[in-house]
Amino acid sequence: MVFSSIAFIFYFLPLFFFFYYLADKRFKNSIILAGSILFYAWGAPKFIFVILGTTVIDFYVVRMMDATERKPLRKLLLCLSLCLNLGLLFYFKYSNFFVENINTVFQHMGVKPLSWTKLVLPIGISFYTFETLTYVVDVYRRIHKPLRNFWDYQLYIILFPKLIAGPIIRFHEFADQIYDHTSFETVDNRLRGLYRFFIGLGKKVLIANVIGESADAIFKMPHDVLSTSSAWFGALSYTIQIYFDFSGYSDMAIGLGLMMGFRFPENFNNPYTAVSVTDFWRRWHITLGTWMRNYLYIPLGGNRVNSKWKLYFNLWIVFLLSGLWHGAAWGFIIWGAYHGFFLIVERLFLGKWLAKIGKISFIYTFFVVLIGWVFFRIEHLQPSLGYIHRMFSWHADNRKWIPDTEYITMLIIALFFSFFTLTSVGEKIQQKIFYKDYSLKLHFTMAFVTLLLCILCAGRITVSTFNPFIYFRF
Repeated sequence: MVFSSIAFIFYFLPLFFFFYYLADKRFKNSIILAGSILFYAWGAPKFIFVILGTTVIDFYVVRMMDATERKPLRKLLLCLSLCLNLGLLFYFKYSNFFVENINTVFQHMGVKPLSWTKLVLPIGISFYTFETLTYVVDVYRRIHKPLRNFWDYQLYIILFPKLIAGPIIRFHEFADQIYDHTSFETVDNRLRGLYRFFIGLGKKVLIANVIGESADAIFKMPHDVLSTSSAWFGALSYTIQIYFDFSGYSDMAIGLGLMMGFRFPENFNNPYTAVSVTDFWRRWHITLGTWMRNYLYIPLGGNRVNSKWKLYFNLWIVFLLSGLWHGAAWGFIIWGAYHGFFLIVERLFLGKWLAKIGKISFIYTFFVVLIGWVFFRIEHLQPSLGYIHRMFSWHADNRKWIPDTEYITMLIIALFFSFFTLTSVGEKIQQKIFYKDYSLKLHFTMAFVTLLLCILCAGRITVSTFNPFIYFRF
């Protein structure tokens, strides 16, 4: 089940909140847990048992770790939990990739390839794995006590708004909300959550889906027949699609959480207005960047290493692993290394130049990020380089892809909303809609906008079969 489906919007969501709002405070978490299990089992019935089974083991291993004061035993239990979670992630997500690469080497050596049955990737495994890791590490570091019972832990992991594609929520920042979220379940928060959900739905259905259809059509074309203009339109379209698709999902998740009284962290902050690649990563998939910094970069030494080259090496390793986290393909690894390269160059000298230029340097950032998305979209090195070659070598328009009026309209709207916070007026509007208290007049305005978005999105969903969430496969 996906957020942008008729089944979710008009059946699951109304029924869930009907029972949730009628329930006594004591039973609200049970309703959320039951709804979350149903939500995941609807789309991946086989894999729900993987989540339920591993969380049982993990919960009791972490309780044992917290109860003991013997350091060797605590470390052993920490390693056991890490191996369990990372082992499952590796098995489901990366075993196909490694076997394929080993077989390629064997083929060149004339050795018989390994036989292997390709595995299906459980939806959202990367996201809930990272949250199980933050649970065990935060308890090990004594940042927060473990949750009181298994069902509380199950709720933290399987909470349906964030289960499939985040935001990635660190345990110690969320644990107390499990017990007191109903105090934030005010009428104002319910309405703001509803507005936020439909804003995200509009970003996904009306912009990402429309632009994404053209992006898919262009990237599926043989690269040797692409015109230069089509290649650029394809890269630009995917750049727009992935932002409005993923930020739209995050908006919907934050909105659903707010309707239940949960406060999820923001996951995007106008990333295409970033004035450097470093700044881009403060604004793009913020919760992943925070996770990588706290649970990988800082343990490697962070900024407190003795050598600048060690610092640069650590940065590069973090972004290589970030690329690999996104997917088991060389294109993702190259994408991570590509971003790591620019981060290092900016630390060496480029950052000072960009600071002197000011806001206009967002053009440089957008260009670098757009080229990087080609590696991310195609996933393989040689085809990606071939595509980029078409972008930077002149090939006349052959009319194999022609943008229609709907595409052009949505592209203009998408570019406007991608960059409108570069102005102080745009920034004020965003702050007023998302973060400041609502007046009665603004509530009426947002209620009208929400109703309009609901009608438009429902109409679009019913006539279109193109409705993927890009980050569901991660």
